[in-house]
Parts: sequence; C-alpha cells; structure tokens
Amino acid sequence: MSELAVPLLAVVSLGASAGQAGMLGAARWVPFLLLALPLGVLVDRMRRRPILIAADLARAALTVVIVLLASLGRLTLPALLFFVLLLGAFTVAFEVSYQSYLPTVAGRDQLERANGRLQATAAAAEIGGPGLGGVLIQTLTAAWALLAHAVTYVVSAVALIGIGARERRPTPTGHGALAELREGLRFVRRDRYLVALVGFAAIYNLFAHAITVLFTVHAVRELGLEAGHLGLVFGLGAVGAVAAAANAPGAVRRFGAGRVLVACAAVESVALSALPVIPAGLPLPALIAVLVGVFACNGAGTALSSVVALTLRQLRTPDALLGRVNATMRWISYGVIALGAGLGGIAGELLGTRAGMAIGCGGVLLTVVWVALSPLRTIRDPRELAASEGGDRAGGGPDPGPPPCGDAVRDDATGTVNA
Repeated sequence: MSELAVPLLAVVSLGASAGQAGMLGAARWVPFLLLALPLGVLVDRMRRRPILIAADLARAALTVVIVLLASLGRLTLPALLFFVLLLGAFTVAFEVSYQSYLPTVAGRDQLERANGRLQATAAAAEIGGPGLGGVLIQTLTAAWALLAHAVTYVVSAVALIGIGARERRPTPTGHGALAELREGLRFVRRDRYLVALVGFAAIYNLFAHAITVLFTVHAVRELGLEAGHLGLVFGLGAVGAVAAAANAPGAVRRFGAGRVLVACAAVESVALSALPVIPAGLPLPALIAVLVGVFACNGAGTALSSVVALTLRQLRTPDALLGRVNATMRWISYGVIALGAGLGGIAGELLGTRAGMAIGCGGVLLTVVWVALSPLRTIRDPRELAASEGGDRAGGGPDPGPPPCGDAVRDDATGTVNA
C-alpha cells in the first residue's frame, strides 16, 4: 500500500514535480548505499530476529508520525523526504537480516521452496495491497491510507516473535569491523556466480526504477488514471508474480536455473519497455487491461528470478558470512535504485515522462545481454553450487568454478540455454 500511497501523497497532496518525485524515490533507497555494509557486519555479530522485530516497530512508529503530520497540515515535501530516509534505514536492517535469517528457519535443503513460498506470499499481498490502498487513498486520502501500513508492521513484528526456530548467537571472530567488512566484500568479488547475480540485479534495478518512478507521474498526468485505477493495475498485475513464484521450484527442476534466469531477464525487461508506447487516448478499460498485462508479465519475471537468485546466494554463502554477503549484494543492487530514481526524475523533468521512460527502457534491455553472457546461464540445479559450511571459502578462497555436472556442460555446448 505504501508503494502507491507515498508517491501519490507527494504528487497529489504536496504537488511534487517529476524531479521531486525522483528525489523521493531516491530517498527510499539511499540508505542502502550508506548503511548496508556496516549493518551487514552487525547482522553477522548478533542474532537476527531481534533486529527484524526492532526494525518493524521503528517503521510502524515513523509511519504514524507521517500520518499525524499530514492530518495536522504540517507535512511538507522536505519532511516527507526525511521520514522516507529514516524508513529506508530501518528497511536496510530488515532486508539484510531477513535474508540471513531464512536458512536458520527453513534449513538449507529447503531454501528454494522457502524462497518460493515467501515470494508468492509477498506477490499475493501485492494483489490486494495496491487495490485496497487505492480505495483508501480515494476515500481517506493517501496519508490516512498509510496508517493501515503502520498496522501491518506491528503484525509483522508479532509474527516474528512467534517463530519457534532456535537461533544461535554468532561466534565472535576476533576481527575488527573493517576487517570483517572487507572479508564480505572479498567473498563476493571472488565468486563469479555472485558477481553475475549482483550485475543482473544492478543493471535491471538501475533502469527499471528510472522507469517506474516516472510511471506514477505519467499515469496521473498524461494517462488520466486515478488512485483507484492504479491500485487495480498493480493489484491485478501482481497475479503474474504469484503464479511464477509458486511454480519456481518446478520451473527450475524442469528447465534448469540458467534457462529460467535468462528467460526471466527477457520477459521482465521487454514488458517494461511497453510502457512508453502506450497511447494516452485508449478507452479506460482497454488502458487498464494493457497495463495489467505489462505488470503481470514483469511481475512474473521478477518474482521467479528473485526466487532463483536468492536461493543461489544463500546456498553459495556460509552462514557466518550471510549478513555481510547479503549486505554487499544489497549495497550494490539496491543502492543503484537511488541513482536510477534520481536520473529518471531528471530525465522526466527535462524531456517529459514518456521520453524519460523510453531512455530507461533502452537501458533495461542490457539486463538480457548480461545474463545471457554470464556463468548463470550454465546452471542446472542450484544445490550443486552450495558452499560447504566448513568455512573453506569463508576465508576468501578461490571460486571452485562450476561443478562437474554433465547437464550443465551439455547445455553450454549446445547453446540451448539462450533459447
């Protein structure tokens, strides 16, 4: 709901321009650039569940403050930017801890299934969330719609408290924070699969968010859509993500992880590229149907690729390094979102929203080239790339390369993974 309510609060209630909407989008992701790496060190030194609970409760409190300021007529765009930055800081802590905590809850042998279920759950929430958000925004205003989101943070914290899995306190390494931070960076740099994954996410996120930050402004001011229409588009569009995430394990077993990642990169990138060419004069039902199709295809690609990528990352990394590795990946892949949102806002301000989105579409197609040329395309079963928990690679040892998997060698030789 907040992904719809916050931009509309800025654009409709506070009169934000395309450039200011870009600044707001960037503010949400700047904390990943500033805080992801040090928080990764912290996550590897502490139990992860308390961090998750604290992050949820802090975000609930900050969201309530935004609602109160807006209801009193005291909320300004600079103040909203400040609170979005603070929310982003606690989101960094949650994201890094959540991905590092999952192997403790599910076990490494069930990571693919667990990631698929979590991604499907998140996608299912996106079906109802934007639609409900659109209705609440139209009836109660965008600010009061955020109050419902504050409640969901509290529900999340209560759910986390109820998890019964035992989490051991990490064993101190005896190294300083900087040494541990360098260890995480070195681990990612020396693993060609992790480098390929971070490049996949970074290229896509950079250009995709340059497009999406402009889409809200474009949809309201050029296509004539209201909050309820946008909620309907995003809600129905999320059906594609639900179906793809739920079927992720089966797709990987049938086609292999490499083929799935290449196909996902193509689908999600090509789907976004349709946004700038949709004409403004379409009848409303046709316009909504086209947009639903675009976001359904895009959501299917991003959901399925996210399940595979998260599973690969968690399997490749020993538990003692998961916080720092997740933080390093998020530092790059989410940090570029701030840059993409800012550049998208500038392009929209100078060239208009349609031309700005078109430039982003040219860039997002580079994702397909990167994945097709990377070692990701040779992967069949992600479990064959799992790192040992003995710590041999935790010290930054050389990447062992692809496993002696006959299927992977044969697919690479025939070139069919690029189909």
